[in-house]
Amino acid sequence: MATLLVEIVTPETALWTGEAGALMARSSEGQFTILPEHTALVGDLVPGVVRVTTTTGELSFVVHGGFFQVGPGDEGVTRATVLAGVAERLEEIDVARAQAAKEAAELTLTSLSDEAEVARAEAVAALGRAETRLRARTSAASK
Repeated sequence: MATLLVEIVTPETALWTGEAGALMARSSEGQFTILPEHTALVGDLVPGVVRVTTTTGELSFVVHGGFFQVGPGDEGVTRATVLAGVAERLEEIDVARAQAAKEAAELTLTSLSDEAEVARAEAVAALGRAETRLRARTSAASK
């Protein structure tokens, strides 16, 4: 029987590695699902939630962009790797901290002059990360 081995990794750590039934995420092309025996594929990930179904339930990770790769592993194994610069388990997101980060980024954006391009880009990125965390937690809470 074919199996799917999934890895969720960042430059700092491997967040999760294990056998899965499916990997679901979103790329710039749209939503996708990876199953055992999936064809080889490489693509980008847009900020959002990556879900992994396992025999014990579903795991959710918030990624702030990155890439994924699918290819053959050992005999009968499909290997799917998510490479994210920043990722975290959905249940570990601190909503109050994310809200504070969002507010700080918004305040920074309103106080910057038009010439402060680097600071503006950093604040926009921080705002995006905070909003992604908040959307993911709000969506998970409504299920």
